Amino acid sequence: MRLNKSTGHAIRILIECARADGRLVKVADLAERLDLTMQNVFKIVHLLSRADLIAAERGRNGGVGLARPAGEIRMGDIVRAMEATDVGLDTGALRAGARKSAVTGVNRVLDNALGAFVAVLDQHTLADMAGSTKAKMVAAAPAARERKSPQPRVARPVIRARSAARSSGN
Repeated sequence: MRLNKSTGHAIRILIECARADGRLVKVADLAERLDLTMQNVFKIVHLLSRADLIAAERGRNGGVGLARPAGEIRMGDIVRAMEATDVGLDTGALRAGARKSAVTGVNRVLDNALGAFVAVLDQHTLADMAGSTKAKMVAAAPAARERKSPQPRVARPVIRARSAARSSGN
């Protein structure tokens, strides 16, 4: 099964909140760190809030944080909040002459497959993801320092450097 981009973004947002250790994270900071638009982050945070995965606080000192400990949030919970979890063939196929039993059989197989997929995700928590991602980043850091040739730069920092030069009057 292929997850949509919003689900990937939701997982990344939740990982950032898990790493905040109980502090609230500003939506603007999430958008900048994850290279997402504010509008997209607001949309995803709203969906996660409705699923009771994120708690939001308004105001100057507000932000978002996990609604419950990261160890209690299952990866399947995130997928269920973000994805359509009812899979099935369109009933319009029945009008085209397909047998009802064939469509029902296919729907049952698809439901079973999706159930198995989500069951595997339910074996892992957000804490597992936040910890393993952090461990991979720490393990990769020494290897990156040992390289003799620098890594290629991404276009975005160059763009920021140019815009900073323009704003300073250069």
